[in-house]
Amino acid sequence: MVNEKPTSIPSGEPASESGAWSTIKLALTGKELDFTTGPIGRAVVLLAIPMVLEMVMESVFALTDAFFVSRLGTNALATVGLTEAMITILFAVAIGSAMATTAMVARRIGEGDKAGARIAAAQSVLLGLVLTVVVALPGAVFARDLLRLMGGTPELIASGHGYTRVLFGGSATIMLIFLLNAVFRGAGDAAIAMRVLWIANAINIVLDPCLIFGLGPFPELGVMGAAVATTIGRGAGVVIQFWVLFRGGSRIHVRLPDFAPRPRIILRLFRLSVGGILQFLIGTSSWVVMVWIIGGFGSAAVAGYTLAIRLIVFAILPSWGMANAAATLVGQNLGAGSPERAEASVWRTGTYNMLFLVGAAVVFIIFANPLIRLFTEEPDVVRYGVSCLRWVSYGYGFYAWGMVMVQAFNGAGDTYTPTIINFFCYWLFQLPLAYLLAHHTGLGATGVFLAITAAESMIAVVGILVFRRGRWKRRTV
Repeated sequence: MVNEKPTSIPSGEPASESGAWSTIKLALTGKELDFTTGPIGRAVVLLAIPMVLEMVMESVFALTDAFFVSRLGTNALATVGLTEAMITILFAVAIGSAMATTAMVARRIGEGDKAGARIAAAQSVLLGLVLTVVVALPGAVFARDLLRLMGGTPELIASGHGYTRVLFGGSATIMLIFLLNAVFRGAGDAAIAMRVLWIANAINIVLDPCLIFGLGPFPELGVMGAAVATTIGRGAGVVIQFWVLFRGGSRIHVRLPDFAPRPRIILRLFRLSVGGILQFLIGTSSWVVMVWIIGGFGSAAVAGYTLAIRLIVFAILPSWGMANAAATLVGQNLGAGSPERAEASVWRTGTYNMLFLVGAAVVFIIFANPLIRLFTEEPDVVRYGVSCLRWVSYGYGFYAWGMVMVQAFNGAGDTYTPTIINFFCYWLFQLPLAYLLAHHTGLGATGVFLAITAAESMIAVVGILVFRRGRWKRRTV
């Protein structure tokens, strides 16, 4: 069934409704617009604003936990770092599946096929739940063993295994909140995804100190309380997402019959997801190895690295939000038969993203010390954290382009090209370089930080060169 397309993006409005403020209001209200027509720059901004704010909320999740958990000491903070290094495997599965969902939903929306879009959304939920079980069960059951394998001390394992168990046990909330927000983004309803994370994050901020320190009637759960608060917050977000989808408050209105398994669509989603999952598994598994290398320099190095990465993610996730705009614009414009407009959207998004991240890098480089000291005053932790924050920030301009290139391929349904790029840049370049610099040059943990910057910069350069060849324009989803 083919439906009428939504209203085109207005290219000019009366003076009272024109300018930057009207664009911001339009982006935040989530008014249904057609992103396949009208000014490209405005289309990027209208999608990027709610997507950036959505990812800001995702990064606040991480910073909130780090802020409160850091009050419990180095072992508690290291527990969070080790657990999140492992649970990034789940994030890889969630993000990889979300890529496939966004690509397919965006393509159907661009074609004007809303029925196809809602069926794709429902089938992605079914696939996501199956994939979640594969990751969640081992993590929840073998929490102590996994922390031990990651190099955790007996004291850390004794006090922190509950955090690991709860976070893995609540994996379904992570998977679903990513998948359903991917549905909204693919449909161009980025404002809904943004609001969901606002609410989820607000719940997490309120519950974190209550459950960690036992404020008022709440039990004192220590570091495990952070995992409980995060899971409850994400769970509330998932409930809201389903309510919006079933109520018909977005461009996609799902119905129960849409969840009847459709093997052909599930298989197509799975094939797209495999590329996305492998893409991020390669990246995240390399981060796990990086944590292992850093762990050889002690708990202070891991704790400092954890704090720095939280701050880095605070800038990187909003930047990913802007890159997500490229995925939606590529998918919808390819669906509408406008590959040239899809390409122009990518170059415009990359420019905006670079300006944003370079600004963030300047702040991090200049104020690295006071930023790390917001979380801890332990000298060794501060020293490692400042070093990591500064060295990684030097490559932010490159990271911006790398993210946009990756999301452009993914939005076109080409999830395998970024996988190949990641394989060579992470496994064959970053990991050997990190080990070499850390253990054979006297740089120690700083060598790992330098390797991160080098590898991420290489991904940007290779991505741009491959993107210019244009094969992604011929992908079918």
